Amino acid sequence: MKIVNACGLLFFSGLLLIAYTAGVSGNWTKTVSQQNDDAAKKVERKFRQYKRVHQDLLKKIVAGKEEDALAELDLILKVVPKDGESHYMKAVCYARMNQPELAVKHVRAALELGLESSRFRGGTKTGLESLRGVPAFEAIFEQEQSGIVHGPMVGQNTGDGLSFWLRTITECEVRVRCWEKGKPRFVTTGIAHSKQADDFTAIVRVDGLKPDTTYAYSVHLDCKPGNEEQFEVKTLAQKGEEVKFKVAFGGGSGFVPQHEYMWNTIQSENPDVLMLLGDNVYSDAPEIPEMQHYCYYRRQSRPEFRALVSQSSVYSIWDDHDFGVNDCQGGPETDSPYWKLPVWEVFRDNWVNPAYGGGESNPGVWYDYYIGDVHFIMTDGRIFRDLKPEDGGRPTMLGPVQLAWLKKTLAESEGTFTVLVSPVPWVFGAKGDSKDTWNGFKEERYEIFNVISTARKNGVLLMSADRHRSDLWKIEQDGVYPLYEFNSSRLTNQHVHAEMPAAEFSYNKKQSYGLVEFDTTLEDPTVRYTVINIDGKRINSRELQRSEISY
Repeated sequence: MKIVNACGLLFFSGLLLIAYTAGVSGNWTKTVSQQNDDAAKKVERKFRQYKRVHQDLLKKIVAGKEEDALAELDLILKVVPKDGESHYMKAVCYARMNQPELAVKHVRAALELGLESSRFRGGTKTGLESLRGVPAFEAIFEQEQSGIVHGPMVGQNTGDGLSFWLRTITECEVRVRCWEKGKPRFVTTGIAHSKQADDFTAIVRVDGLKPDTTYAYSVHLDCKPGNEEQFEVKTLAQKGEEVKFKVAFGGGSGFVPQHEYMWNTIQSENPDVLMLLGDNVYSDAPEIPEMQHYCYYRRQSRPEFRALVSQSSVYSIWDDHDFGVNDCQGGPETDSPYWKLPVWEVFRDNWVNPAYGGGESNPGVWYDYYIGDVHFIMTDGRIFRDLKPEDGGRPTMLGPVQLAWLKKTLAESEGTFTVLVSPVPWVFGAKGDSKDTWNGFKEERYEIFNVISTARKNGVLLMSADRHRSDLWKIEQDGVYPLYEFNSSRLTNQHVHAEMPAAEFSYNKKQSYGLVEFDTTLEDPTVRYTVINIDGKRINSRELQRSEISY
C-alpha cells in the first residue's frame, strides 16, 4: 500500500506518516511514534496496564472530576514526560474546563511526541469539540488538506464487489473509484455520504468488479480535485467457486502501543481476509459512550492498523470487553439493559460487516458470508446471553432468534468448508470449569453440533478467540467426525493465559495470531492453521484434508 500526502485523500500527519517500516523478522525502523511507544512502556512499568491508565482517567473526566485527573496526569508526566497520551488527556481536561489556550498547548505537545493528528481532528464525544474553530487549534492542522480521519477499511468482498468504510471530519459526499491495476482508464465508482448521526462515517459499495483481480482505488470527498492517493485490494472468488486464500484472525487486541506493530506483522503475510473475533478494543464501559469512542479512535488512528485494513477485507464480531464488561451477559430483552442498543450502534458505526444480526428488532453482530466455496458463520455470544433464565429454562448463549438462524444457516450451508465462528471457545476445557465459554451452555452446543450430524454436513471447522494464547483443539463427539477448533486471542494483549496441555498445540510466549489457508482447488481440499507470533515467527502448524473431517 502506498501512502502519500494528497488533497482530498487519506493523509497521515507530517510528524509521523508511518509509525513503523516493515523489516525482516520483526525488526522495525524507529520513528517519532515509536519513541512515544517507548514512553508507554515506562508508564506501564511505573503504573498499571497502559490500556487502562488513561481509560481510568477518562472515567474521572466524564464524571466532572477534571482537577483530579489533571493531578494524576501531572504525576505520570513527572515520571514519564514524553508520554503523548497523557498530554492528550490534559488537552481533553482543559477543553472541557473552557481553557482553550492550555488545551491547545497540550495538543501540540501530544503531536510532537508522536500522537496521530486524527486523534484530534474528528469523531464525536471526544471532549475536544469545543476546540474546533479556535484559530490556534485550526492553525496546527492548516497544512493537512484531507478530510478523512479514519480508514479506508475494506470489507464485504464478494468477488464482484467491495465495500469501503471511512470516517470524515464533516458530513460530505464520499466517492471511491476502483480500476484494475495498470488500467486506470477503466474506472468503477461508488458513492455514499458520511453523516454525523453515524459518527461521520460512510460505507461506499462498489459493484461490477471482476473476481480474483487486483484493483487500485482512491477516495474523494465532495469531488474535490487534487493528487490521488492510491491503495490496492484484491477481489476474491464469487460464492460457490473454488478458491485459494488466506485468513488472518485473532482477538485480544487491547491498546498496547509497543505491540501495535502486530498489524505490520500480519500485513507482511498479505492475508486476503482479516477476522477480528472480539475483545478488539477493551472499552469495558457500556454506560460511557465517550469511552467507547475513545477506544475505537485510538486504534483506528494507528498507521499500522490503517495500512492493514485498507487492503485486507475485514470481518468482525465482539466479545465481553467490547459489548459490556468482563464475562457479561446481555439477557433476553432487546432494549434492556438500557445501554444495549447504543453500544450496538457504536459497534455498527465502526466496522464494515455485511450485516448486524437481525437489525434493530433483533440487534447483534451475527451474520454469514462466503469466500468462494468457503462459508463463514459468525456468531454473537453476548447480546442475548442468559446463563440463568428467570423462568428456569435452559441457559442460552445465542438467544432463540440467533440460534434458529444459526441452525438453519448451518443446515443449508453449501460450503466445501463451513466455519462456525464464536467469540469464546467451543471446547469445554479451554478455561477450566468456567461457564463463560460454551462449557456453560453444553445443551445448546450439543444442539448446534447435532445439526452437523443430522444434515450430514462435511468439512465443518470451528474458530474462536477469548483465551490469551493460540491453540489447536480436537473435539470428539458421538455422531460427528472430529471437530477441529482454531483459537487465537492474544494479538496485542499483555495479559496472558496458561498454555493448555490437552490441546494439540498451545502457545502463549508472545503475542500471536492465527493464519488459516484454504485451498479448495485440490481434489481433496485442504485447510492449514498456523500460529505466527508478533515477530513473524511460525510456531505451530497443522494441515487438514477435507476427507479427514467428513462422514
